[in-house]
Amino acid sequence: MTPKIPDNTTAGAPAADTAPHITVEGFDSPIPEIIELAAPREGVPLVIETQVGLERCAAAIAAGTGPAGVDAERASGFRYGQRAFLVQIRREGAGTWLIDPEPFENLNIINDALRGVEWILHAASQDLPCLSELGMWPDKLFDTELAARLAGLPRVGLAAVIEQLLGFGLAKEHSAADWSTRPLPEPWLRYAALDVEVLTELREELVELLEADGKLEYAEQEFAAILAAGIAPPRVDPWRKTSGLHQIRDRRQLAAVRELWLERDSLAQKRDVAPGRLIPDSALVAAAKAMPATVPQLLGTKGFHGRAAQREAPRWLRCIATARDLTELPPLHLPTSAPPPPRVWADRDPEAAARLATARPLLQEKAEQLNLPLENLLTPDFLRRLAWRPPAEVTEASVAAELLALGAREWQVELATPLITSAFLNPQSLPPREAKAATVPAPEQ
Repeated sequence: MTPKIPDNTTAGAPAADTAPHITVEGFDSPIPEIIELAAPREGVPLVIETQVGLERCAAAIAAGTGPAGVDAERASGFRYGQRAFLVQIRREGAGTWLIDPEPFENLNIINDALRGVEWILHAASQDLPCLSELGMWPDKLFDTELAARLAGLPRVGLAAVIEQLLGFGLAKEHSAADWSTRPLPEPWLRYAALDVEVLTELREELVELLEADGKLEYAEQEFAAILAAGIAPPRVDPWRKTSGLHQIRDRRQLAAVRELWLERDSLAQKRDVAPGRLIPDSALVAAAKAMPATVPQLLGTKGFHGRAAQREAPRWLRCIATARDLTELPPLHLPTSAPPPPRVWADRDPEAAARLATARPLLQEKAEQLNLPLENLLTPDFLRRLAWRPPAEVTEASVAAELLALGAREWQVELATPLITSAFLNPQSLPPREAKAATVPAPEQ
């Protein structure tokens, strides 16, 4: 398929019918030489920020045809939480719409306009949570990033996929901008509109790639699984994700990290600022390790810094004092059902190490045959859990049941079950050193 070149490219771009062939992992497709998308084809839309405008937007989108490209811009690292500060939607017959969610209680009216419509998102797991907060959730999904992974593309970022399959250059210089800025600068709005400009064309190319390799069903199962999973529940003890927490070996110091994290989070929420902009995680850990008793000691602690370090020093010191007086301290580690790191399996359970060491190369070979990443053929954690504690009787039926219970999709179960079953029934007997090496997974991209 040769995609239609929009009228928003830079001057002198070659026509598609004179373009060279570019091969993507065996798929020979005539696409144009790389040309820059200079501006949205209908120009930069006005930002919708009134109820009248929102109703007009909803009516236009509902009257459009085909799938809708959807994107959202957040202010990660600037504002508290992960809420959307701009929503972009493009649909055939409706054009591109930019919506500022801040003036509205929700965007239910837009969600209603998209009932039954397939949404095209890139890396949907990043945007669906903030869209959900606005009352938006798709009935059907096409994730171009996940589709690109399954198609075996070497690079799966949006700009890279558009370049590989459509031949268009898409600048990403504003991806980390503070999207809570008001008014939003015109170059940012142009960038935001371009993010959904060719999603429909990109979907068509990816569908053709997947169909050619017999993987379209795989992708459809993956998309359905994303929607079925919904939004993940809040993390238990989110403070335990503090960067550098592994340095803490004392329960009272751990309690200090908890108290500092919770106080910082509360203050950040009140001020609507990213917690790390008050004091970074490294400062929490440094203060907890030092356990200072006075403000001068706290401010003199190596590694304790941040915009709110000095101004809110008494607040942070109170947290440390609270931790010092606690009688009930948090455990260093929470109970987990996860298996230990594979590097210790050879010593702790050589049979499990042999199972994993035998199964993983078989799955890797299968993934290479299918031209997709190993982690997309089967989530590595699923294989580790199964190898550590296999079914009492290893059969294809029992292995398949375990994989389904863990959350593997039908297509993954169909492909992985025979390989895992064979490996578990005939594990290689490896010397401990070789077993250790074989169970260390390759770095994931």
